[in-house]
Amino acid sequence: MQRLEVREPRPYPILIGEGVLQEARRPEGPLALLYDTKVAPLAESLAEAWGVEHRLGLEGGEGAKTLGTYGRVLSWLAGKGLPRNATLLVMGGGTLTDLGGFVAATYLRGLSYLSFPTTTLAVVDASVGGKTGINLPEGKNLVGAFHFPIGVYAELRALKTLPPFTFKEGLVEAFKHGLIAGDEALMQVEDLTPESPRLEAYLARAVAVKVAVTEEDPLEKGKRRLLNLGHTLGHALEAHSRHALPHGAAVAYGLLFAALLGRALGGEDLVGRVEGLLHWLSPPPPPTPPWEDLLPYLLRDKKKVSESLLWVVPLAPGHLVVRPLPEGLLKEAYALWRARL
Repeated sequence: MQRLEVREPRPYPILIGEGVLQEARRPEGPLALLYDTKVAPLAESLAEAWGVEHRLGLEGGEGAKTLGTYGRVLSWLAGKGLPRNATLLVMGGGTLTDLGGFVAATYLRGLSYLSFPTTTLAVVDASVGGKTGINLPEGKNLVGAFHFPIGVYAELRALKTLPPFTFKEGLVEAFKHGLIAGDEALMQVEDLTPESPRLEAYLARAVAVKVAVTEEDPLEKGKRRLLNLGHTLGHALEAHSRHALPHGAAVAYGLLFAALLGRALGGEDLVGRVEGLLHWLSPPPPPTPPWEDLLPYLLRDKKKVSESLLWVVPLAPGHLVVRPLPEGLLKEAYALWRARL
């Protein structure tokens, strides 16, 4: 079992391994459980052990990150009369984790919550760092809040129930963490399976990168922007496809675009490394609209500062820059990106 501790801006533990639910401590006060129906047995086991009376199961996926579903969960909590000293337990993949955290951030102006991530994507990304939110038709994650859990408990037995692609797509975020940190071990994903002996330590290593970055910059004023590597184009592709393109696939395609930008700026040629990742992932094909059709989504990106859209560009593993780029360069890279698909 791997144990990490987040210190800033508020301390909380992260446990990763098999049997971690037995290590979790029941919070004081009333509890409500929001869970993905795909992990209902695990959710029911926790609910029975902790005596959780209020339980709501939802189907995961980007369809859960909507204003309608958000309102439904708020009304459910209000209908149960949950008080401010209640704790929300959130169990599921990345979308349920994002939704549940945002519900906790906003119901009664803020409830405590515990995160129980059950996919690789949720373990290495959504459950850590305090970003919560939902989507709008105009773009991904345009509504949200920074709200930090009081604990994260990643039960790795849940990963053994995932479809192969779902398991793999979360590791794209871990690969991204390897690029950010210059950690070659994190960029070695090809042999990983739910049964891999090194999986537990690998996931903890990936989480540790995100913890280090978010501790230094919890509210994304500077260094935390590095974690958006691959996400600018990726989120635009997701939104353009109406979320038919899975998040991990979108980020992988976004990483290819970022690698092309890095090469154009004179950096190390990382295109082959990212194409190897895509070959291993074998994702569905992305939308490839004209650049002008993606622009509305790009210009609504939440990373926009004043009138400038900031791009995270890898010049080498461990050496990234964050800056606006000329539209001519972006269009040239996008043409190359479309040609390589």
